[in-house]
Amino acid sequence: MEYQVLDHAIAGYEPATMQVATTSLCPWYVVYVKSRHEFVVHDELLRKGIEALLPSFRKSSQWKDRRKMIEHPMFPGYVFVKVPAYPGAFLYVLKTRGVVTFVSLEPSTPTPVEPEEIASLRLLMESGKDVEIYPHLKKGTRVRVKNGPLQNAEGVLSKKENDYFFSVNVELLGRSVAVKISAHDIDLA
Repeated sequence: MEYQVLDHAIAGYEPATMQVATTSLCPWYVVYVKSRHEFVVHDELLRKGIEALLPSFRKSSQWKDRRKMIEHPMFPGYVFVKVPAYPGAFLYVLKTRGVVTFVSLEPSTPTPVEPEEIASLRLLMESGKDVEIYPHLKKGTRVRVKNGPLQNAEGVLSKKENDYFFSVNVELLGRSVAVKISAHDIDLA
């Protein structure tokens, strides 16, 4: 096996700041983080100059003496990162406090997330709609939202009792996020 010495002058690194240079061409990846460290890791990655995404939602929590809205991650234990497909960039992310490993389908090769899944997650978060978390849904009908704040988002249509739900699946994590939607707001993808 041949080993290479990693040089910080290689494209993607700025030696003075040690920040990873990201472009729109860089793929998104998922990192697995320590339990209850999602927000810490997200903030650390941003501080290091790495584009990171932590989809979250607000949920009411009740204590004995009060009720409070708490921010919860949509995908507990995971944070999305956008870095060049370069071993030095992966190492820089892995050295972040709280990061355990990259999610991968093949050993030692981080698996990129589809850009459409990230775009749909962003639209879902920006919509302000109430979110319900589901375990990975069986592949159903692929749909595209044609009206409203989720316009052009692609996902899977599911039905629970008499309500329809639009789900964004993140295949790599085996998880889905869903919002209630009217059937007349969707078309086949």
